[in-house]
Amino acid sequence: MKAFMVLSLIGCLVVPSGAAVMGHCKVAKKLYEGGLDYVEGYSPWKLGCLAYFESKFNPTAVYENLPGGYTGYGLFQIRSYDWCDKGKIRSHTPCSALLNPNLKKTIECAKRIVKGREGMGAWPSWSLNCRFVDNLAWWLDGCRL
Repeated sequence: MKAFMVLSLIGCLVVPSGAAVMGHCKVAKKLYEGGLDYVEGYSPWKLGCLAYFESKFNPTAVYENLPGGYTGYGLFQIRSYDWCDKGKIRSHTPCSALLNPNLKKTIECAKRIVKGREGMGAWPSWSLNCRFVDNLAWWLDGCRL
């Protein structure tokens, strides 16, 4: 299981070719500049792990989950039924604003989610892929923050 996790996360060291996809260092820098480092005690590399498994570092990703009845938006695939537009609008942000590569609204909304009752557990991929990984600090290797 750990080998699978390590191999899966190695992909974040390679910058994909899509125009909207960001490299891991650019994501880390934007999260750091936006104040999302160590929010509620979560390390920057844990947030990077979440961003990788949610969108593969694509800030403009949109995923419709028809069985779940929601759409995920942006870098962290923030769900419409709870956090923007159609839902409870807990982040006070339109879902379309979560697709901006500057990540400002995405970071604001993610802070609200992380500070909420569920914390990082609001994202199923957090529990499945990032929560119990021992050391993800290498995710920031080579990054100048």
